[in-house]
Amino acid sequence: MGRKKRDKIEFRFYELPQGESVLALMGERWVGEYGHKDRPNELHFHNLFEFGFCRHGNGRLILGERENDYHGDMLSLIPPNYPHNTLSNDINYWEYLFFDPTQLIRELFPNNPKVQAKKLSVITQRADLLSLEDCPVLAKTADRIFEEMRQKLPYYKESVSLLIRSFLLEILRIQEGKGSDEQWEMNPDTALLTQITPALRFVEEHYQDTIRAGDLARECGLSEVHFRRVFEDYMNMAPMDYVNLVRIQKACDLMSRSDSSMDVVAMECGFASVSTYTRNFKKMLNTTPYQWKLNKDNYRSSLLAYNISALKGWQGLDSQ
Repeated sequence: MGRKKRDKIEFRFYELPQGESVLALMGERWVGEYGHKDRPNELHFHNLFEFGFCRHGNGRLILGERENDYHGDMLSLIPPNYPHNTLSNDINYWEYLFFDPTQLIRELFPNNPKVQAKKLSVITQRADLLSLEDCPVLAKTADRIFEEMRQKLPYYKESVSLLIRSFLLEILRIQEGKGSDEQWEMNPDTALLTQITPALRFVEEHYQDTIRAGDLARECGLSEVHFRRVFEDYMNMAPMDYVNLVRIQKACDLMSRSDSSMDVVAMECGFASVSTYTRNFKKMLNTTPYQWKLNKDNYRSSLLAYNISALKGWQGLDSQ
């Protein structure tokens, strides 16, 4: 008997708009059919936390190997690096909020790394599909964020910055009452992805530090040889290429919101020197950091094209 074909799992980067704490996907663009019914096992995962609000329609939300029936007025909570897919039965209308839980938790619990680590673990350990009736405060806060992002009145950025913190705290309340996601059961092939998830989290939290492939392997409890094989199989890139990809992304974000010198950017994003930073930047974006600052659109096209499986999740409805 031939070996079963491996499920396709795709990694996608999401970008927060410059100067904003939330990426909101909403409006008529998000009315349509979701997913490919003939390819239900094509899961994907993101670098940001995804909150989804099903306004109308029904279908199945796949979280790992769990299939959950959904309908209008249901909410999804999907942490970073959690494989999932949406398969609609009819025309759906979903709206989404994406945010960086690591940064928000650092701001909510400053100067307390132990509390930060604990809260981050809580919010990233399980995915959920909830009814509006079960979490009215969460739904109401989400609606306020959507409304601010739709109208964009004066001070909307400041308002959303405060609302998303309340939103995250409400998610913590919900998740702390449920514990870890013990039902995330996967078939042997797909389960390999869970082996590298600790490495993905470690890079997101420690990209500023010196990181070696052996460090990531130890985080996953794997030998370095086995870790490299599993990582490259699913991410379509070597572990250190992924580390540098995250660092370059962080560098682009930093350059977008500050006038920091190149040596400061290099240091804050985990590069040993400006020359190492520039070499890796040019390798991935085919331009220098200085040239990029003159034309920031390079990032939106080149960085995401560096790996064919690193796509913007909002480029089309099929991506959900």
